[in-house]
Amino acid sequence: QVELEESGGGVVQPGGSLRLSCAASRFALDYYALGWFRQAPGKEREGVSCVGKSGDSVYYGDSVKGRFTIYRNNARATMYMEMNSLKAEDTATYYCAAAPACDTRWPDIAEYWGRGTQVFVSS
Repeated sequence: QVELEESGGGVVQPGGSLRLSCAASRFALDYYALGWFRQAPGKEREGVSCVGKSGDSVYYGDSVKGRFTIYRNNARATMYMEMNSLKAEDTATYYCAAAPACDTRWPDIAEYWGRGTQVFVSS
C-alpha cells in the first residue's frame, strides 16, 4: 500500500529556504520513484522534481533547476526536497507523489500523491 505524507511547508521571505519532507510507506519506497509536483491557485499542475527508487535518476523542472535539491533516505523512510532562493512564484501547494519511474514524463506518470503542504513566499 502506498502512503505519502508531506510536511515542512510554511511562510518564507523571498530568497529564503525551506525543506519539505515526505514520509513514505515501505511499499512506496521499495517499488516507486518519488517526487514533488505543485499547484498554485488558478494554475495547472507543475512537475517540480523526482528521484528514482535507488536515487540514481533525478529530474528537475526548469523553473527550479539550481535552486531545489531532492534526495531520499530509504532507511528513514523519507524523501526530502531542499528549496533555496525561493521566489514569489514558488508559492503553491506541494504534493509528494509516487510513480513507476523518474524521468521527463513527471508528473504525468504519478499514480499516488499525498494531501499536500502549502508554501507561501512573500515579503
